[in-house]
Amino acid sequence: MSAGLTARGVVFAYPGGRSVLDGVDLTVAPGRVTALLGPNGAGKSTLFRVLAGLETPAAGEVTLGGRALARIPARERARQLALVLDPPVLSFSWTAFELVLMGRAPHLAAGRFESEADHARARSALEAVDAAHLAERVYPTLSAGERQRVLIARALCQDTPVVLMDEPTSHLDPAHALRLAALLRELAGQGRAVACVLHDLPLAARTADEVVLLSGTKIHAAGPPREVLTAEALEAVYGVSARWVGDPEALVVEGLTRPS
Repeated sequence: MSAGLTARGVVFAYPGGRSVLDGVDLTVAPGRVTALLGPNGAGKSTLFRVLAGLETPAAGEVTLGGRALARIPARERARQLALVLDPPVLSFSWTAFELVLMGRAPHLAAGRFESEADHARARSALEAVDAAHLAERVYPTLSAGERQRVLIARALCQDTPVVLMDEPTSHLDPAHALRLAALLRELAGQGRAVACVLHDLPLAARTADEVVLLSGTKIHAAGPPREVLTAEALEAVYGVSARWVGDPEALVVEGLTRPS
């Protein structure tokens, strides 16, 4: 797996003229976990949607494996790029297993059904997110955290070289968040390019190879967590005090530095 995802000079504004991204450059490289960080309204999810091809930038370009993302047919794109979005509230009667198995759809020839190997991939994906016991549960009966894990499993089942996740830990308890962090590292170890929007700074610090810290409409800083998530940067961007402690080092967020 060698496909990477690159944004160059990305500009994006919502109707009404509010600028969200202004000349953003970044690369989601194979074999690495990239965390997109920043306060509310900094443009993290918008950048995610542009990287995923869900929004079209006003200027600049996103490339996947060196090809313009916008020019790659949807089915081919789905064989290269898997997405995890916020769990939708849906009323359909598919089971968790059936939903995960849908991740194999881009790989099937027209008119073909899933093979036993595809079923095995779906079972393995559910096991990877500690959701094998949910396989026969109907999706709408699941909790938000369970739905999140099922959607992550579907992305795993899709078996793509690039994986994008928007706030994948938002509904997870601490144990499953740590399990996800280990899974992200495992995916990168397989040579996949992984990018996540995260709010959990300590988790990002311990998981990511590179963090992209957004502020305003631009990237405030990008690079290894220890170099980007400094006390000065976190006070400037978030208004919090933080420090690195221990061996191995871990980031600790201690409190607010601005009046509430």
